[in-house]
Amino acid sequence: MNFDYPPGATPLSYEELQELIPSHIETQEELNAWEEKNIIEAQSWAFKQKNILSEEFIKKLHKHMFNKTWKWAGRFRQTGKNIGISWASISMSIRELCEDVRYQLDHHVFSKDEIVIRFHHRLVWIHPFPNGNGRLARLMADLLITRQGGIRFSWGMHQNLYKQTSTRKLYIEALQKADRGDYSDLLSFSRS
Repeated sequence: MNFDYPPGATPLSYEELQELIPSHIETQEELNAWEEKNIIEAQSWAFKQKNILSEEFIKKLHKHMFNKTWKWAGRFRQTGKNIGISWASISMSIRELCEDVRYQLDHHVFSKDEIVIRFHHRLVWIHPFPNGNGRLARLMADLLITRQGGIRFSWGMHQNLYKQTSTRKLYIEALQKADRGDYSDLLSFSRS
């Protein structure tokens, strides 16, 4: 396999790569196309679900998004990565995130868009899975905003943010700015 990770992507370990399900995939482009089909199928399931703010749902969603691609789909990572918290704290951090977002929504702490974008950012920052965290966080944000009566985010006009493009660069820069507590660019990007 010859995977060429774009800037900001999380490289998979040798052990994680060994759990690739389709044997015909040899390049990053083939992997991206295969995963995209899997994710499209998962979206139709996800938008029918009711209770989405839970650790259980986040695991199920990841599994639905990548179950035809990775044997580890839906299981939290058990290794360190170039981004994210310690793998031992993932479960607790996800539960805290869901509780925080419920509180923020119930008490109108920020606008609905900002609550959801902050949720998205924090889920990416936790980085619970070996791979697919950005795509998972964007889909979770779309699910959450539609549950609040809003419309799905455009995420840079729905371009494939897993490919190395100028749109991905803007997205990564907006995430990095949010790491420093400034969500303005990420909010703008999400509706661009």
